[in-house]
Amino acid sequence: MRTAKHHHALLTGAIVVGGALLATGCSAPGESDSSSSGSDTGPVQLAIVDAQSGQLSSLGHWEANGVTLAVNQINDDGGICGGRKIELTQFDDQGDPTTGTTLAQKIATDDYAAVMGTAESGVTLAMIPILSQASIPMITSGQSPKLEQTGSEFLFMNSPTSTTFDSTLAQYLVETKGLKSVAMITNNGAYGTGEHDAFLAALEELGLTPVADEVVTPDQKDFTGALTSVRGANPDVIFIGAEEVEAGLIAKQARTLGIQAPIAGGAPIGTQVYIDTAGVENAEGSMVSTPYLSNDVSDETKAFAAAYDEEFGEEAEAHGAKAYDGATIVAQALDSIDCATGKELADAIRASDYTGLQGEFSFDENGVGLQETHIGVITDGKVVAADD
Repeated sequence: MRTAKHHHALLTGAIVVGGALLATGCSAPGESDSSSSGSDTGPVQLAIVDAQSGQLSSLGHWEANGVTLAVNQINDDGGICGGRKIELTQFDDQGDPTTGTTLAQKIATDDYAAVMGTAESGVTLAMIPILSQASIPMITSGQSPKLEQTGSEFLFMNSPTSTTFDSTLAQYLVETKGLKSVAMITNNGAYGTGEHDAFLAALEELGLTPVADEVVTPDQKDFTGALTSVRGANPDVIFIGAEEVEAGLIAKQARTLGIQAPIAGGAPIGTQVYIDTAGVENAEGSMVSTPYLSNDVSDETKAFAAAYDEEFGEEAEAHGAKAYDGATIVAQALDSIDCATGKELADAIRASDYTGLQGEFSFDENGVGLQETHIGVITDGKVVAADD
């Protein structure tokens, strides 16, 4: 396996994928459909935990694809640790912290070197105490600032926290665009709460108070009440802190109520699910803070997108890119320590020298690897780089 410093060669040298050792399957909650190997010469076992059903299943789908692509490329390239293949087992957390707890208990008793996922902050927070006790590293795509407050040496994030997403966005809206009247709609789940608190703090740093601050529930479908309050405040811009489907519904209903203020938010706003749920016309002009603007940013992202399309017949996007980065980091860390596990693997991940699709990773003591995002704007149904 190539070292982290040669990551670009790994990306561009494995456009054709397939034929790799890969055992994936959607298992019932708390169950695995693939036995683990306790051998130090057989396949290295990794678990993928994400929502494969329910409202957040699109996240799980993208994440599983990103991990699978990375593993297929690595296995095709000769594997790790002198030729050992990586074997994946996929679990469905259903976007539910209780299910996540059950899965963590199952994984902790099996022979998994690391866990890839979850994409949901609330599920990650439920799982990490169990995985930490079992000394199993976890690479999550969750963004809640509460994740870096766990104090676990086994938890790592493959993207910035909401604090970075939202401080970058607030500065762009207020200082670059001159939008001083800001309304907020966030949900009270783990992700939405993190977005609310981070964006509110960023506004306060800029000397602003939101003209409306509405909180909804993660499973809510009708936002008439909250949006009526927002409409009465006549904001310059509306910040949405919610997952993809809910954010899209809020944007769609805002336009139905005659609210024409532009929409802004974190990573969910930049997804095709948000655009499709809101409708292309309603999503037009939405502004997003993200570490992965598009598939056309560099030769590496273009290579990733081409490989992703060949493997899955789909267009690559940010969540798959995050998962790809995370899986590559874990594989390179394993390779650097001859596939040791536990704390030795956690230490190797933290010491990673890796330039990925989203940027340069350098993990801090809280497991945060990236500290920068960029601003994109939805134009004709696609995210493009915003004008400075």
